[in-house]
Amino acid sequence: MPMNTNARKVRNQDGNPCIEESDGSQKCMDRNNYDKGMCTFYFQRYKECRKYWHNIMIQRRRDGVKPDMPTASEREDILAAIGGKPY
Repeated sequence: MPMNTNARKVRNQDGNPCIEESDGSQKCMDRNNYDKGMCTFYFQRYKECRKYWHNIMIQRRRDGVKPDMPTASEREDILAAIGGKPY
């Protein structure tokens, strides 16, 4: 069965900068029998990732840079320039 449009968007590396953090949260939930209390670190990391890239997207929009969300390769360059993930 093919993935629906929303599932493809979530798994698209250019559109979703936090796939790794999302996968980490899901794997933690799977490992811990869906006990959310065991996965707060992963949830917080995902939340910080989304917040970080959302702020980048807003700034790019203000500056007139397209696309609003940096591509996967642009994000790698941004993270390398600041010495890794800030979240």
